[in-house]
Amino acid sequence: MIVQQLLKDAKHRMQQAVEAMVRDFDTIRTGRANPRMLDRIHVEYYGAEVPINQVANISVPEPRQLLITPFDKSATSAIEKAIQKSDLGINPVVDSGGIRLTMPEMTEDRRKELVRQVHQRAEEACVAVRNIRRDAKHHLEKAQKEGEISEDDLKRFENEVQKLTDKFIEEIHEIQKAKDEELMEV
Repeated sequence: MIVQQLLKDAKHRMQQAVEAMVRDFDTIRTGRANPRMLDRIHVEYYGAEVPINQVANISVPEPRQLLITPFDKSATSAIEKAIQKSDLGINPVVDSGGIRLTMPEMTEDRRKELVRQVHQRAEEACVAVRNIRRDAKHHLEKAQKEGEISEDDLKRFENEVQKLTDKFIEEIHEIQKAKDEELMEV
């Protein structure tokens, strides 16, 4: 039935919105070193913008330190420049082993700023889920107008879409709360 496919598609798209938010949260710096925080950084390498993980190996030698080892030593300065231009707020240190990024202790103001970013990104995910709900309801109403489903079925399926929306919104808020606690942890 077309309606079941519509509900399945809406659920899949809502799940993708949550997963995108989680990937986005992984790039937000906490007090600990996490290689995923470099995912948004792109390096100018032989005339092309490439993700940093395609030109270097990223490891965590200590809990608050990242070690970036370029595959090609000539890319070291390009990686250093890309990190300096980024919004990480960390100065890279180049040594014989590669590029070291030491995570400084975050100030209370920086923690609060990051919490605001988390809230903003969580709200963007909620909006994405609500847009998917609106799209699904539009398709259901169209199916009802074309006589594919009855008015009672329309109400029942709209309720299912709303329950799905509520479930994913709640999941977003739980993930946001966990990230807030992680950020405020000293």
